[in-house]
Amino acid sequence: MIQMIKREESPIIEKTPQPRMLRMHKGTILVIDDEPDLVELVQFNLKKDGYEVIVANNGQSGVEIAQKHVPNLIVLDLMMPGIDGLEVCRQLRGDTRTRQIPMIMLTAKAGEADRIVGLELGADDYVTKPFSPRELVARVRALLRRATSGQETPTVIRQGDLLIDLTRHEVSYEGEQIVLTPTEFRILHFIAARPGRVLSRDQIIDAAVGNEMAVFDRTIDVHIAAIRRKLGKAGERIETIRGFGYKWREADAGGNKAE
Repeated sequence: MIQMIKREESPIIEKTPQPRMLRMHKGTILVIDDEPDLVELVQFNLKKDGYEVIVANNGQSGVEIAQKHVPNLIVLDLMMPGIDGLEVCRQLRGDTRTRQIPMIMLTAKAGEADRIVGLELGADDYVTKPFSPRELVARVRALLRRATSGQETPTVIRQGDLLIDLTRHEVSYEGEQIVLTPTEFRILHFIAARPGRVLSRDQIIDAAVGNEMAVFDRTIDVHIAAIRRKLGKAGERIETIRGFGYKWREADAGGNKAE
């Protein structure tokens, strides 16, 4: 007699779906440039380093995208048809939504005068073409690091009628708001927070600009000139110490206050 053996079927094991890993990005970078090959190269290297990248192929669309998305940083080409990089920079610095966005300007012009124009209009850094993508990424990292450092410090510095609000990242003089670029704000804060103390250009560079980028003394002088011009009468408080640097002239007793 043959005994029939019932074959047991293997139980069906359902696989538990694994959670999808979301890649966290370090921030959003807007690249404004009309050269497709260069944009592709910059975009690839920034994404590789963990950044989300938005691209605009002309100045007008760059302004519109910046106003809509308010990126963490902008990489801006100087030479573009239509609205060039200088005009884009001017418009963005004049808009309350975008005036505080750190900005790196790309330029094929290596002359000092051309770099100074960009800095005067509000660019925080510049990179001369041709450039190393690794250098650009390093500049982006450094500028974002400087822009975010100290944002939580709840401090208001008063120098007479000048008020520097670190929490809001705002400056006002006699009740009127003064529009400064991020780099100008850091320089003013560093100097005004140390009234009467003579500060060398190297000290200002280290504190407000950082040592990750190549900075010449003339860069600091340009920023100081821009700050003085924007502050008007209050700008006279920034004194030039020939051959060394700058200092903030102390006001009368009771005129200085830090909160």
